Amino acid sequence: MSFVPLTTQPQEIEEKSFQIIAEELGEHPFTEEQFPIVQRVIHASADFELGRSLLFTPDAVQSGIRAIRAGRPVVADVQMVEVGISKPRLEKFGSTVHCFISDPDVIEEAKQLNTTRAIVSMRKAARLCEGAIVAIGNAPTALLELIRLVEAGEAKPGLIVGVPVGFVSAAESKELLSKLQGVPFITNIGRKGGSPVAVSIVNALSLLAVREPAEK
Repeated sequence: MSFVPLTTQPQEIEEKSFQIIAEELGEHPFTEEQFPIVQRVIHASADFELGRSLLFTPDAVQSGIRAIRAGRPVVADVQMVEVGISKPRLEKFGSTVHCFISDPDVIEEAKQLNTTRAIVSMRKAARLCEGAIVAIGNAPTALLELIRLVEAGEAKPGLIVGVPVGFVSAAESKELLSKLQGVPFITNIGRKGGSPVAVSIVNALSLLAVREPAEK
């Protein structure tokens, strides 16, 4: 017996998914501009607990939209994040996506320093970070290093998307991010997260950048 889906139209499937998410999520603390981000995260993960755990600075969504519209780059911690981000929408504004974790100089320096490639890649990314979106979905050490760079005045991103997944330092790195002053961020509480979550947040921001009226 073959299974026949209720619909095969991608737009209808997405709209139905978002309707289900809104109904099942019920009452929530998120603002009207934050909720599309939450929906995309739940859509990507099918995890309502993860969606409810998201944290935003008040200016996070608008800061992300402004960064994209200004053509600022997006820096990813790992290639899974880099590959998943929708490039055509970013390219409309001249924005590009970068990931340095597999660069030969990063690999070599990490070996010499006996540290993670994620840490070294964030140091290399610091020169691009001015006003950029930094999306971290996999490596807690990347987020910890980025926080250090920000606090040292060596990096000033326009938005940090910090949602690394894992059992070692993931929750702790996000807790530190939640206390960071002076830089807008989107993060979540606990161990959950991951590259698909980081990707869904950046893609949601780029959709808003395309769809929302430009600020006057």
